[in-house]
Amino acid sequence: MQPTPKTRAAKPRLTEQIATELRDQIQRGELSPGERLPSEAKLIEAYGVSRTVIREAVSALKVEGILASRQGAGVFVQRTAIKEPMPEAPFSGSYEQLSDIIEVLELRMAVEIESAALACQRMTFAHQARLYEALKRMGAEVAEGHLGAEADYQFHLAIAEATNNPHYVEFLKFLGNKTIPRARVTRTAESPEAQQEYLEKLLEEHRLIFEAIVSRDPDNARHAMRSHLTQSLSRYHKLLS
Repeated sequence: MQPTPKTRAAKPRLTEQIATELRDQIQRGELSPGERLPSEAKLIEAYGVSRTVIREAVSALKVEGILASRQGAGVFVQRTAIKEPMPEAPFSGSYEQLSDIIEVLELRMAVEIESAALACQRMTFAHQARLYEALKRMGAEVAEGHLGAEADYQFHLAIAEATNNPHYVEFLKFLGNKTIPRARVTRTAESPEAQQEYLEKLLEEHRLIFEAIVSRDPDNARHAMRSHLTQSLSRYHKLLS
């Protein structure tokens, strides 16, 4: 079934609007679990937005576990795709959902602070290149007003891989769509300017983590990761209250 075209809105909101529309179609049963998503070209034509916006919206739904790529076949709706719609205001997230985000962030602090330190000691040039590419991609997407959620996830996954301990990787893959909170909560009450400022602050936090790790400074890496996750906790505590 073809998606219903949407009109343009403020740039930082475009990705969220497309992702919400696709999510709603899945929840309404218009796109069934196991069904192939319309081609990128058809989505661009239907929504009248750029290829980057479509890719970012699809990436956000991949992070949520709603969509998944199959090599050589396209993007498909996951059989475990969510069924219950999310509330819309003042942000898309229930009390239970925000509580879960906070609990996951606390769990991540117990694991990822030390993984950043281990990455300093065990990282190869290949690991460093992957970490750099994830940060570069996140920066490009944020500069265009997009969420950068999947690139964010790949950044944290690259740190886990750099520990050369497969259990750190398994941990993040186990968390899946819960790893990146903003892929689950839409800040609909914020102005485009406020949201862009928020994304740029997140990007700077990731830059500091990157710089500490490539400098092979375990103490600074722990500090940068702790600061990032602590500030994330503070942000979601404010939303909860």
